[in-house]
Amino acid sequence: MVEFQPIGVNARVIGIGEYCVGSGPMTTIGLGSCIALILHNERLSIGGMAHVMLPESKGHRDRPGKFADTAVAVLLEGMDAQGSRNGSLTAKLVGGANMFGFNDNNLNIGDRNIKAVHMSLQEHRIPVISEDVGGKVGRSVLYFPQNHGKITVRKASGTCTEM
Repeated sequence: MVEFQPIGVNARVIGIGEYCVGSGPMTTIGLGSCIALILHNERLSIGGMAHVMLPESKGHRDRPGKFADTAVAVLLEGMDAQGSRNGSLTAKLVGGANMFGFNDNNLNIGDRNIKAVHMSLQEHRIPVISEDVGGKVGRSVLYFPQNHGKITVRKASGTCTEM
């Protein structure tokens, strides 16, 4: 059985629109339509996590972790500064739920976030190796860059899985 234990783990909490790059554990809690975008460099045991809230920045540059079209670039900058190169990165995605059951694409922010993050990763040629996205349930994520990029996802239903 997989357990989600952010309490007792000295993990950096990534709030909505925030991001972090480093080697220490990171967590984000209460993802609904938002996406936890995680880039990992296995060779250096470092990574970055962004709590992406919306698909497009529309020119806003004040919170680059908030938007799918700016989060990948800001994570890459941070990881480059720590010696990582684009060809050695992989991505994992969590979140993007349709919490309110709207089927209209303009109202389904979760689906739009998933598509926008995929497009941005494709533009940067970063492969997505695992994802737990969509559905109608919220999630929380705990990421360990130094433990081979281990990710534990806890769904609001109480189930936990590893990616």
